[in-house]
Amino acid sequence: MGRAGGEAAAPEEPLRSRAAVAAAVAALVAGGFTCAREPESPASRTFPTRSGATLQVEAFVTGLEVPWSMVFTSKSRLLVTERPGRVRVVENGKLSPTPIAVLSDVEASGESGLMGLALAPDYEASRLLYLAYAYDTPQGPRVRIARFRDAGSSLTDRRVIIEGIPAARYHAGCRLRFGPDGKLYATTGDATTGPIAQDLKSLGGKTLRLNPDGSIPADNPFPGSPVFSYGHRNSQGLDWDPKSGLQFQTEHGPSGFDGPGGGDEVNIVEAGKNYGWPLVHHRETKEGTVPPLLEYTPAVAPSGASFCRCELLPSFRGDFFFATLRGERLIRVRLDPANPRKVAETEELFTGVYGRLRDVVNGPDGALYVATSNRDGRGKPAPGDDRILRVVETRPVH
Repeated sequence: MGRAGGEAAAPEEPLRSRAAVAAAVAALVAGGFTCAREPESPASRTFPTRSGATLQVEAFVTGLEVPWSMVFTSKSRLLVTERPGRVRVVENGKLSPTPIAVLSDVEASGESGLMGLALAPDYEASRLLYLAYAYDTPQGPRVRIARFRDAGSSLTDRRVIIEGIPAARYHAGCRLRFGPDGKLYATTGDATTGPIAQDLKSLGGKTLRLNPDGSIPADNPFPGSPVFSYGHRNSQGLDWDPKSGLQFQTEHGPSGFDGPGGGDEVNIVEAGKNYGWPLVHHRETKEGTVPPLLEYTPAVAPSGASFCRCELLPSFRGDFFFATLRGERLIRVRLDPANPRKVAETEELFTGVYGRLRDVVNGPDGALYVATSNRDGRGKPAPGDDRILRVVETRPVH
């Protein structure tokens, strides 16, 4: 069976002289730098963009193991989930050696493990946060979402919000975010069983919508069900356009065993709608299903996504950014100012420089933060991987 979720390992890089690599690394260390993906590259690099603006990228944190989700709890504190089951703390730019939590019931194999992380809308007062992770059952792996209280040096008061979500080594979801309506949204995978994405009785291959306490909102599109949308294969990116309020998702297309490779998507997701999997994929259309806003073939394996709200990237505010795994790049989508359902242009950034990219979020300091995923068994870790990158604009155009 082929690699699932479009996350196949990147093509092999040309071999380099070991002596040349060693010399480059020694020179960088002597100069006080850490390495990016390419050993010859300094920790801080600049990249021109199509608009004429210049982006500067530096290593913010190194030494992580498959970071999946990240969220700032304050201007100086960042929480990061690592797929093996750890929740890590970055305080004032320094990674604490001791995790704030290690979840003992996490099942981590293939693409599963500890995944989504979201703060409650009233986090500053309640200190509540939500984690999504795979766990074992006699019937096989499943995903649960649990709520915890952030006690500063530990997570306490665990409460399961929902569980029994279909999972497998591949296509386990699961991105968490609170929407502008204060509801918790979760993307779920089809667990390599495509037909469940069309089954409204199954929680697999869906977007779920829940109240913060885990109850089902009365205005959900299917009464008594947490299902918000269906027909998804494996969505891993989720955010809302701050201008239009529309929900955008990134989704992995088929990988060979369940359809021709490619067909990765960016979708505008709305209540009660069917996004087609496995009835249609790639550029196919079918009455009653919603076609993607963007489709990518060959596969790029899109993951975490955020609309840019960053003061330090003024030329890109309002643009939709999403990280890619197999594509090893950050993709920027600019929407038509006159029509938020239409793409004006796209741009690919940092291609092949930092390897596999898993998540992208806005920072409270006005920068954009991007997490790599080079230690997930499909990447080629460089010294310091996995890392979180900090992106700012050094030469704005407007």
